[in-house]
Amino acid sequence: MNHAQLTALGRALRLLGEHGEGLGADTPDGKLHEMKQDVKRALELIEESVTGAPPTTRCPEHPNGPVDENAQDLCLLCETRRRVARRSEINGTYAARPRPGENADVTVSMSRYGTREDRPQPQQRWLPELWTGQVWQLCGTPRHDRQEADRYLAAQRRRPDAAMAYRLVHEFTDYEVVRVWGTPLRVDPEPMGGLS
Repeated sequence: MNHAQLTALGRALRLLGEHGEGLGADTPDGKLHEMKQDVKRALELIEESVTGAPPTTRCPEHPNGPVDENAQDLCLLCETRRRVARRSEINGTYAARPRPGENADVTVSMSRYGTREDRPQPQQRWLPELWTGQVWQLCGTPRHDRQEADRYLAAQRRRPDAAMAYRLVHEFTDYEVVRVWGTPLRVDPEPMGGLS
């Protein structure tokens, strides 16, 4: 989006906001038709500004990748990577590569995909979660920096409406709970235990 498009779109959206503030039960039809034209103009400006296809997943790494409806972020590629990691961990098939000089009689064949050191590191995120009384729920945007996630959770705990427990989850191919603050007790959603 260039500067002229950005300026025109901002002006059109501000105008729509002004229309919304002035809207009432006694708004005449002429004013409603004017609003309709302004909404159409704003939509046309947005259509001109959009250059790519809409994202099919919620994954920042593969926004237009294949979709897996069962995945948390709808990304088939990331979910496949997570499933393979879980499966290899359960089956014990994941073995660490021997370091140079450790086991000289093991020959390593060349891979067409390169060695692990040649590939970029998988993306890692820190997920702030709160205890709702029933389940752990994401309470903020996943962070790529642990210190930033810690600061965010510290601010959440100081709020007057803070949850009874918070935790920080490290997402890196699989999930690992790093730290838990508070005690997550299961709370019955019905008052008085559902007795009536």
